[in-house]
Formats: sequence, C-alpha cells, structure tokens
Amino acid sequence: MSFLAGLRDRAAATGARIGFPEAAEPRTEQALRRLAEEGAIRPVVVESAAEAENALAGGGIDLLDPYAPGRRGEVADLLPEIASGGPVDTLRFAVAQLKRGHLDGVVAGAKSATADVLRAGLRLLGTAPGIKTVSSSFYMVQSDGRPGDVLTFTDAAVVPSPTAGQLAEIAEAACRARRLVVGDEPRVAFLSYSTRGSADGDSVRTVREALAQFRSRVPDVICDGELQVDAALVPDIARRKAPDSAIAGRANVLVFPDLDAGNIGYKLVQRLAGSHALGPILQGLAGPLNDLSRGASVEDIVHVAYITALMSAAPRIDTSESH
Repeated sequence: MSFLAGLRDRAAATGARIGFPEAAEPRTEQALRRLAEEGAIRPVVVESAAEAENALAGGGIDLLDPYAPGRRGEVADLLPEIASGGPVDTLRFAVAQLKRGHLDGVVAGAKSATADVLRAGLRLLGTAPGIKTVSSSFYMVQSDGRPGDVLTFTDAAVVPSPTAGQLAEIAEAACRARRLVVGDEPRVAFLSYSTRGSADGDSVRTVREALAQFRSRVPDVICDGELQVDAALVPDIARRKAPDSAIAGRANVLVFPDLDAGNIGYKLVQRLAGSHALGPILQGLAGPLNDLSRGASVEDIVHVAYITALMSAAPRIDTSESH
C-alpha cells in the first residue's frame, strides 16, 4: 500500500480529535466534509455556531464554540484577553484547547500567516523536551510511493540561517516526527555542496559541526555528513564519493544547510518530479499543531489532518512551568 493510501487507515487507529479554527474558509469547509465522510478521525470546528453553519451542515463534525457558555473559562488563564467578552481569536483558542487536552491536534494556516500559527504554538504550547528550535519538514511523496520511498526535507519553511546547534535540533525533531508520520527509522544526511571534505567554507564547517552535535544528542540514529545530495540518495554515487558512509546512498531525512536550499529544493522536486509535498509540518512544539500553505488544496488539508492525528500519538508532556 502506498504511503498516501495508508494515511487514513493509520490515522483511524488514533481516534484523534483535530481542531480547525478556519472552518469558514472554503477549502477547509470542503476538507471537513471529506474528513467527515471518511470517518477516520474526529474533525472539530473551532468557530461560532453561526460562522460554522455551512461546515456543520452535513453532519459528522463536532463543534467547539468559543462563545458557548463556559467555554471562555476553560482557557481564561491561558488567554487572559478573552475575559473582556470581546471577539475570540479562534486560532489561539484552538491551540489553548489543545494545551488543555480538549483537542488532540490543530490544523490552521489556510488563511492565517505562518508567523501567527508559530506564535500561537510557542506562546501556548512551548517547545518539546530537549528542543529549543521550532522548525518544519515537508514529506515528499510520489503518488504511488511506498512509505520507504518518502523523503523528509527539513527545514524548508521556518529557520532562515540555522546555526550548527539549530541544525542538530532540527534533525532531531525531524526524526521524532518521521517515526510517527511515516513509521520507519530515520537515516539522516546533512547536506552540503561538499562531500566529506571535497570542499571547504563556512557553511560546510557549520554542517560538520551540526553532524557532530547530532551524533552526541541521538547516537542511535544512522547519520552522515557533510554529503552532496547525490551521495545521500544514490547508492552507486555514494560508493564512489563516500564508500564508508553509514547512509550508503539511502538517506530518508535530508537536512538542508539553510532555508534557501530547503525551500528551493522541495519546490523543485514538487514541480519537476511531480511529487506531493505534504507540509510544512511543524516540529519541535510540545503538541501537534500544523501549518498549511495558504495555497493548500482540499486534498492537502485532508492529508495534513491525518498527519496531525498520527503526531498526536506522541506522549504529551506539560511544559507550562517553563513558559
């Protein structure tokens, strides 16, 4: 079974309640109806009943109305601004409900800016244990691709110029997410224009230091660097360029040296190779909150909802004391 075909069935095992604070947005409305028809997860509209009327019309969708009696009080300590009785920011309200455990995940971004989604996540959820840097991954999937063919591209949406320490954290967070989303063991390649000393420069040295820190943080994960992308992905080339590489041309997590490379790389693969680009999937937060491209299709929203459900299977740790 292909990765995309199996997403729904795997998500169904979670029974996750996934909140949508942008239910009045037309593509999100359509995605909610499809999720309700497929019945794998519990879609939850986080809007006023009046705003969500169209999305709720077909049934099979729960409502979490911020204006219902008592709802404000559930999160008033997290969102003190709602005590005034004025309009509710449904994105922040949904993330607060995720923090409280009334939702298992949140999907937003069809009309909200990525910066707003990230601010809500950082302010209300905080970062996962051992991680200070919130980042993202795109899961690059061929239409008939098996799970083992899925590639994680990280980071392609959040951190412009990561330090060596941030690259190590980004790779660690990507590994945690991949285990939940794809279900296999990560094999991590730290990418560069150099392979094992074939060139030198500031960015190459940063990648080398990131690899060293990553190995110290997660010694059980197979990794290598610095590697050119062909040495990371093509076994024949890996045998020539890096014959002793533990990756051996079979990387499934590609860590890009900066946001320029990651963003350009995923869009080239998406547009020229015809791969599905699922994401940006946020990683490093203490709960499953995911952003959407504002150009996301209905199918994209459905896939990200299922990915968010899979991410909800991770153990939740309360970080409220440190934020």
